Amino acid sequence: MNKNLKKVSVIMACYNSENTICTAIESIISQSYKNIEILVVDDNSTDNTFNILKKYIDLEAKIKVFKNESNIGLTKSLNFLLDQATGYYIARHDADDLSKELRIEKQVQYLESKNLDFCSSRALVKDTNRLIPGISHYIPKNLLIKYKNPFIHGTLFAKKTVFDDIGGYDEDFYYAQDYKLFKDLLKAKYKFKTINEPLYILNMQDNISSLKKDDQKYYSNCVKNNVKPIKK
Repeated sequence: MNKNLKKVSVIMACYNSENTICTAIESIISQSYKNIEILVVDDNSTDNTFNILKKYIDLEAKIKVFKNESNIGLTKSLNFLLDQATGYYIARHDADDLSKELRIEKQVQYLESKNLDFCSSRALVKDTNRLIPGISHYIPKNLLIKYKNPFIHGTLFAKKTVFDDIGGYDEDFYYAQDYKLFKDLLKAKYKFKTINEPLYILNMQDNISSLKKDDQKYYSNCVKNNVKPIKK
């Protein structure tokens, strides 16, 4: 391994993910870029997720597993992982998605060659291979962010200092925390681009966005209207 490669901390929070957590983790373990640590927190699952995670502790030194004593939600779980991360870069990953083998390598190269603070990529929808974003990919993100989240959260790749400086995820946002984060990043004028190539495979069935549509809509509207949520 090239010792000059900067460490990447991949952060993943999961809840009742026993059917998908293995493939998600394996897609990170098999990355071509090897200087990584994988930080996974189980948000007090009620299924077999944590037992599955524990098996990886002895198998892979690069994996660190944590368990919340209660279900605290994605936002606080991600902030917890950011506090644990020791990498120069942070890569997001969801417990029901997959990263292509060259994802981390290409994002590191892209960020460094273009002197960016963060980047994202397009993705393929799991089981259909539909490319997203579609046409909206070509619309300026600073315009789209006023109406919707134009980024795919799981593809986020950033310098850790960006998260440190901005204070991580806004814990007032139990849902739509990614939309709020990206809006904060753009408001702070961090340098970014979205890679045209799909480096990620996104699950869009039975996930938070599909199962909690009303909550997502409420919190998303709070982001769009620049107001503080009063729910959960």
